Amino acid sequence: MDNKYSGMTVNERLWVSGLMNEFEKAILEKNTDEAIRILKEVELTEDNIKPIMKNLGL
Repeated sequence: MDNKYSGMTVNERLWVSGLMNEFEKAILEKNTDEAIRILKEVELTEDNIKPIMKNLGL
């Protein structure tokens, strides 16, 4: 499977996908499920998502 976001940072993926504002809202509301859903939508794996969520304090 090709990853259309290959070589992009998380922020670049969120920006290009148009999900940056939704992700920021989920973080501000501490909506972990929504934040994870968005990160999966930009083709991040569980192994990528766990440290991001930990870093964000979620």
